[in-house]
Amino acid sequence: MQSYTVKPAKGVRGEIRVPGDKSISHRSIMFGSIANGVTRVSGFLRGEDALSTLAAFRAMGVQVDDDGETLTIHGKGLHGLEEPTDVLDCGNSGTSMRLLTGLLSGQGFFSVLTGDKYLRARPMKRVVGPLAKMGARISGRAGGDKAPLAIQGSKLKGIEYDSPVSSAQVKSAIMLAGLYAEGETVVREPHLSRDHSERMLRHFGVSVETFPGGVRLSGGQELSGRDIVVPGDISSAAFFMVAALIVPGSDLLIRGVGINPTRTGIIDILKGMGANLELVDPREEAGEPVADIRVRHSNLKAMEISGELVPRAIDEFPAICVAASLAEGTTVVSGASELRVKETDRIAAMADNLRRAGVTVEETPDGMRITGAGTLKGCAADSFGDHRIAMSMMVAGLAAKGETSVSDVDCIATSFPGFAELLEEVAKR
Repeated sequence: MQSYTVKPAKGVRGEIRVPGDKSISHRSIMFGSIANGVTRVSGFLRGEDALSTLAAFRAMGVQVDDDGETLTIHGKGLHGLEEPTDVLDCGNSGTSMRLLTGLLSGQGFFSVLTGDKYLRARPMKRVVGPLAKMGARISGRAGGDKAPLAIQGSKLKGIEYDSPVSSAQVKSAIMLAGLYAEGETVVREPHLSRDHSERMLRHFGVSVETFPGGVRLSGGQELSGRDIVVPGDISSAAFFMVAALIVPGSDLLIRGVGINPTRTGIIDILKGMGANLELVDPREEAGEPVADIRVRHSNLKAMEISGELVPRAIDEFPAICVAASLAEGTTVVSGASELRVKETDRIAAMADNLRRAGVTVEETPDGMRITGAGTLKGCAADSFGDHRIAMSMMVAGLAAKGETSVSDVDCIATSFPGFAELLEEVAKR
């Protein structure tokens, strides 16, 4: 397990691009594979998580050509996937496992999903439960709550499901099963979660209706192959946005970032804290809004983060915690218990690391209180095997006094290969 040492920076400056959006990359493979005809994907994220999804569909007989720039997916149609001859390994990817569980529930074959030790510890009942109501036959450890999951494809029926959590993974898993179900499938959630599945299904020609608080679609609809341009991942851009905000003398332009309104909670939160941040040249590509983001160093102020902001920024909270650690006042996060069941317990992990850096942090069951420290001190940080914790603490190190070492940074490859090199490129010494 490799560690990484970060030295303080005197500015974060330049013009960069971040890797393709992870959520959209996953879905481009899944939807392209069950579409009729050819789908071409440019900007695909070649991180370990998305590659786990790619490997799974190749194992089910889908031909995917890769010339290093573009993926060409030869779709097999809604019912053309083949029974895999081995267990499908989702690695560290919760998106792969949860969405595949929905998609595989309606197939005419048997399959098994597993993952690494972190993924095998994550809760799966949140998708297994509603899928069972549709007629899915799924078994797993801990009463079906933990992987490995064994799925015997079966005949499904549409349901109306009121999800207790706002989760795009839960919603998307049920929608994918809904494509194979008889009748109509409806999913409602407390707050709107990211809507990449809805947008991409429409791009592939599927009729999807959205309404306040939910989404519905009818089963049996065929998908048609399409060209997809994957925008830069705002979750990856978030680390550089925060880096530029907290290091004096910074002025950074991040090109071609996806600004889907269900994902821009990070922008709303940082602007609420007083960030000097602007969207340049907003445009649309393959059904997704895109813009360049310019960020300059800012004196941040604490704020309360709760309600609908939480699901719109759920993956960016480790980076937000770093911004809060240097904001004036006490930032209060609530309604974010979902953070405790990510790759690690991100509330506990960030509280632990920020305390090491000299920040006063109080944990609550569904959030935390972070009192801005004014200055951070270099420390020995622990990634807990979580890519977003690792990257957040590397960003914190740029604004700290003294060196910061971060343990086990190999996990960063799941979502952002080359992160350390890009961070060093824009960090001025």
